[in-house]
Amino acid sequence: QVQFVESGVGLVQSGGSLRLSCAASGRTSSNYVMGWFRQSPGKEREFVVAISPSGGTTIYADSVKVRFTVSRDNAKNSVYLQMSSLKPEDTAVYYCAVRPYYLSKRASDYDYWGQGTQVTVSS
Repeated sequence: QVQFVESGVGLVQSGGSLRLSCAASGRTSSNYVMGWFRQSPGKEREFVVAISPSGGTTIYADSVKVRFTVSRDNAKNSVYLQMSSLKPEDTAVYYCAVRPYYLSKRASDYDYWGQGTQVTVSS
């Protein structure tokens, strides 16, 4: 199995920035799409962003467009989420995930998941 280790807890004031990292602890394929999802208590897991295997194509949730930027480093089997202009409503547990080949916004399409990273944005 592909195993990912995510960055730790992020705590930031509204308007601030955080960078999340998700690094594979084992072998991964260069053909994997990497994505980020988030989940708040009592809510469905929500798509945030996905990036194609080459890094050349990205899709973003409307709620995070412009503010968030995803990138990947295939040499490190890692994906990053740069978050700026953070809002309290961005508070959630953020999960990295992977699936083969094709971009998807559906959580059920992803095969491997990180352990989750708490992001808290204060007012």
